[in-house]
Amino acid sequence: MLFTENQTNFESNGLQALVESSDSAINSVAIKVPRRRFLKIAGATGFALGLFPAGAALAADAPVAAAPAAGLKPTQQPSAFVRIAADGTTTVVINRLDFGQGVQTALPMILAEELDADWAKVKSVHGDANPAYFDPGFGMHLTGGSNTIKNSYTQYRELGARTRAMLVAAAAAQWQVPAADLRTQNGFVIGPGGKKLGYGELAAAAMQQPVPEKVTLKDPKQFRIIGQPTGRIDARDKSSGNQSYGIDTRLPGQLTAVVARPPVFGGKVKSLDDTAAKAVKGVKAVLRVPTDRGGDGVAVIATGYWAAKKGRDALKVEWDNSAVEKVDSAKQLASYQALAKTKGLVHFDADVGPLAAAPKKISAEFVFPYLAHAPMEPLNCTVNLTGDKAELWLGTQMPGLDAAAAARVLGVPAQNVKINTQMAGGGFGRRAIPTSDYVVEACQVAKAVKAAGITAPVRTLWSREDDVKGGYYRPMHVHRAEIGFDAQGNIAAWDHVIVGQSIVKGSPFEAFMVKGGIDATMVEGMKEPYKLPMRLSVHHPQVNVPVLWWRSVGSTHTAYVMETLVDEVARATKQDPVAYRLKLIGDGHPRHKAALQLAVDKSGYGKRKLPAGRAWGVAVHESFSSVVAYVVEASVEKGTPKLHAVTAGVHCNLVVNPKTVEAQVQGGALMGLSMCLPGAAITLKDGVVEQSNFGDYAVPRITDMPTVAVHTVPSADAPTGMGEPGLPPLAPAFANAIAKLTGKTPRELPFKLA
Repeated sequence: MLFTENQTNFESNGLQALVESSDSAINSVAIKVPRRRFLKIAGATGFALGLFPAGAALAADAPVAAAPAAGLKPTQQPSAFVRIAADGTTTVVINRLDFGQGVQTALPMILAEELDADWAKVKSVHGDANPAYFDPGFGMHLTGGSNTIKNSYTQYRELGARTRAMLVAAAAAQWQVPAADLRTQNGFVIGPGGKKLGYGELAAAAMQQPVPEKVTLKDPKQFRIIGQPTGRIDARDKSSGNQSYGIDTRLPGQLTAVVARPPVFGGKVKSLDDTAAKAVKGVKAVLRVPTDRGGDGVAVIATGYWAAKKGRDALKVEWDNSAVEKVDSAKQLASYQALAKTKGLVHFDADVGPLAAAPKKISAEFVFPYLAHAPMEPLNCTVNLTGDKAELWLGTQMPGLDAAAAARVLGVPAQNVKINTQMAGGGFGRRAIPTSDYVVEACQVAKAVKAAGITAPVRTLWSREDDVKGGYYRPMHVHRAEIGFDAQGNIAAWDHVIVGQSIVKGSPFEAFMVKGGIDATMVEGMKEPYKLPMRLSVHHPQVNVPVLWWRSVGSTHTAYVMETLVDEVARATKQDPVAYRLKLIGDGHPRHKAALQLAVDKSGYGKRKLPAGRAWGVAVHESFSSVVAYVVEASVEKGTPKLHAVTAGVHCNLVVNPKTVEAQVQGGALMGLSMCLPGAAITLKDGVVEQSNFGDYAVPRITDMPTVAVHTVPSADAPTGMGEPGLPPLAPAFANAIAKLTGKTPRELPFKLA
């Protein structure tokens, strides 16, 4: 979802500025539990190594092991991550939000592998804002950038190995034999003569063992869980309707709030008549509250959503939008197109030859609209404010940042804010926002309710329309490219300009992700893996439309531009697009070549004859350290493009769960297809977003879904991320097939073939 090229800088700096502004305050959340009291509790409940509230994630006041290794960080201590019950059931805490990507299964698989746990007895729960659940690579709470498995693979292996070592030590002490004489298997420690003890029998004693700082990890050849196609832990609950999400939070006496927000971002209430709203049955209060970007709005508080919505519908509000920019999409496009004809801030300036002297030329302009995240579960946040303490329930990708924001708004000590991370019904980046906009708004509502003399937890709930019109979109972009090449496809010059808002300017991420005035997220994916003499510059206009990362971030547009232009040069020089790509890649980037060749081989490209009216399309792209290549089959019928089949070649190094990789590629391909469909755009008129729901903001239907076959390149190297890489190459592969059929590459998304 975010962070790619600058990850090294992020890791070396530890995101210090961001952590200091948010998560550092949470470091004081952990509460020491007296050892004697903990041992009493552990013995009574039959588990050790971690203490959890029943049915919930690990609490911030979880105790540490009796003798933790001094050299270990909180992220390395088994006590924060593992609970073993008397019956051997092992509960693993995940340090990320699961919102459909499958980490609630993949992370426990990794830990259980080294633990030698009985997989049939493994469960998982979400962590909270405890520093133990920092992303170990970034040093903050974060689900994003497809970094869960990439950054926590070794972490969770070591957690499992440490826990296993403590269980073995406990068994060795009980049997009075050397630990080296023992082995583990499927939830048991096995000793001389075949005698054995279950992990549940040993857990209480194991937590009294010192936590080893150094552990030996398995050889991948010994894996029995990692690499096996594994059904998701949460599959039964989700398929049966029993899974609870943030939107399902129900507390005693809970009220629901909906907010009337200004139609133009940053607008304010000029006048308000709430008489009719207050007369709606179930409405308890109508309150003015601050909204995002310096605006204000009106919150209707009621006993349930329907009453709150009816109350909001009855409001008579006159808005003052005089002090804010009112964006018009047509005018904005014209201004972007003008900027694209001028040189911007230089990202790289290669030794480019004279464009005018090239025998063949391509001049291309690409237009990409704003895109809404539109997850199935709209935004929501429940706040219970009691005295100087606050408890929040929400699906969040940044619990530490959101906890700090809540503390600031509510005026309570940071250590008194508890975040209950809930399963989320999608997000695609919208729940990882530096401003914590929907959390801040929910806290403003809770504070206003308390000031009005009402004591109750309040769930602030967004409707689908609120979600689509509520801002923080994938930015609109315009690309302009001038390419000079010869009859053999040798590129002499490539001048390129990108125009679009910066996602990270003005955020805590700016110090790390903006270099030379250029937002690194905008240019990720440009040029690589090809050997090209490219001159690239960037313009970042200021626009009154809030923007954010959207699944695969900059690669949503850079992959499209690069892969369609490379294909266009291949067609112009009568070369096979696969062979031409391999020629441009040269001797480097073996993972790109392996993924591309795998997709080609499995699809039958060049060997199998397609039905009449169909054409092949090809694209390959790396994002978030993983490479995905697509070979697609498409047609154009009566001016309407149709995607029939997709074959994916994937290189993400070692595959933890093949089912997860397959699902992520299928989902990424479908979301990539969504960018191509008519109506897949957010537009503005007089500052107001024109779309409001799936009736006028297109998402794919089941009839749009092609067959998707996913194949992975075998590898034993440490895994890379898969949450986003399946998205970027789909649209260009589809476009390249259309270009073969029509003779013209679509240069604007969504596709407009007429």
